[in-house]
Formats: sequence, structure tokens, C-alpha cells
Amino acid sequence: MKSFKISTYNISSTRLTGKQKVTFAILADLHGLVFGKNHQTLYKAIISSQPDAVLVCGDLVVSRDTETLEAAASLLLRICDQIPVFYALGNHEYKMLLNPETEIFYSNYEKLLTSAGICFLHNEHTSVQLKGNDFVFHGLELPVEYYHKPNSPALSLTAMEEMIGTPSQPGFHVLLAHNPKYGNTYFSWGADLILSGHYHGGVLRLDQNHGLTCPQYLLFPPFCCGEFKKGKQHMIVSAGLGEHTIPVRIHNPRELVLINLYPQSTKSVKEH
Repeated sequence: MKSFKISTYNISSTRLTGKQKVTFAILADLHGLVFGKNHQTLYKAIISSQPDAVLVCGDLVVSRDTETLEAAASLLLRICDQIPVFYALGNHEYKMLLNPETEIFYSNYEKLLTSAGICFLHNEHTSVQLKGNDFVFHGLELPVEYYHKPNSPALSLTAMEEMIGTPSQPGFHVLLAHNPKYGNTYFSWGADLILSGHYHGGVLRLDQNHGLTCPQYLLFPPFCCGEFKKGKQHMIVSAGLGEHTIPVRIHNPRELVLINLYPQSTKSVKEH
């Protein structure tokens, strides 16, 4: 249980204007776990994949355990010295920020990482050029009611646009949205690539895209794990590197996700 696999997705898009592939490493649901001394195992896997950016989809920490901030920070500080990092909060970071008992600890964590160059996206976006391609990274930060167990409200497109705006600027739009429950709304919003986590691969993973349950106690949740498509849009849901709430993983290895984006064609292939 202290090992992980690397899942690689290859996606081609005509919306990419450069001539070289762009690689993203996706971190999700670490929940304070440490792989090797000072995260050496995970750090080495990320660095050796030579990503152009590391995208964090939330829940690197545990909301009631401030010591997990130190574990996450030690990894990210090593990475951001070499690779740009973009960070959207999950429900655990957000709850830590809202709790008066942990808010100062979380604020110091974010200030430390921001001062090192990490870009936090609180319902914000930032434009970046990578290898001749214009990217716009958006970080969706949902209010806590959207994580209620087992029932949480629907997320309308209007509500999402009020939170985060619309993807109107030029470029390839990447949405970091921790909770995959609202995948249909994310697709309607218009991102080219949607990245989520939160469901921990369905706890008991049934196949590439289906699992038994999730931290919100939903049975057979949609957009559970793996890759989903709508037209030319792609959504990739990481099974995550750790677990919480339901501390079990069955037929469901921890995973580090890599995404290779190619500008040449519209055909996509998935590898494992």
C-alpha cells in the first residue's frame, strides 16, 4: 500500500498551436502520505517524467491534521524549484482554511508555497505559455455544501460561472476541479481538459471508469475514475495517491497521473 502506479494519458488536440508535446503531472488526494524518505520515491517519479507543469487537484492534506501540511509542503517545495506548480484546493484544504483552529496553519502553508512560486487558484485563472502553446489554468473552489455526504446540491452552469467566470480567453483551457460529481456541468462550462480526484478510484474499483463508492458515500458514482470524453473535450479523474474517510483500496492501486498533450491530430490514445 505504500507504492503507486503511473497512469499515462495521451491526448491530441487541434487547439494546441505548438509543435511539441506538453506533459502534465497530476497530484491528487495525497492526504499526508509520504512515499520514501522526504518523498524521494514520488519526487523521483515526477522529476523523471520531465513534466512541463505539475497540476494539483486538491486534498494533499487531511483537514484535521496540520502535520500533513508539512508533508505536502516538503514535496512541493522540492518540485517547484524545477517545475511550475499550479494548485486548486480540495475539500480538505478548504475546510482547514475555514476552521478557526487550523486556519493559521493552512494560511502559513499557502504563504510559504506562494513565496516559492506556486500558483494557487481560488476560483481564479492564469495564462501560461508552454512550448509555444497558450494555456489557461482555472481552479474551481466549491463551497463545502457541495461535499456533503451523501447528498449535495446540484451545480448549475450559471452557479459555476458566477464562481469562476467563463473560459473566454484564447488558449487551451484546463480546469482543476476536485469533485468529479459535477462532470456534466464542467463539460458544459467548456474546458478542453478537466482534471479531478476526490473519489479515490471508487474504493473498490470495478473497471477502468467505475467504482463502488466514494468519500461522499455515493454508490457507483458517475465520473468515478479514468478518462471521459465529450466531443473534443477530455475529463481525467485520478484515483489519487492516498485515502481518507474510507481507508481501503481494493483492486485500486494508488496512482500518479501523467498527461501528454500533442498538437498534431485529434486522435487520442490511452496507455497504462
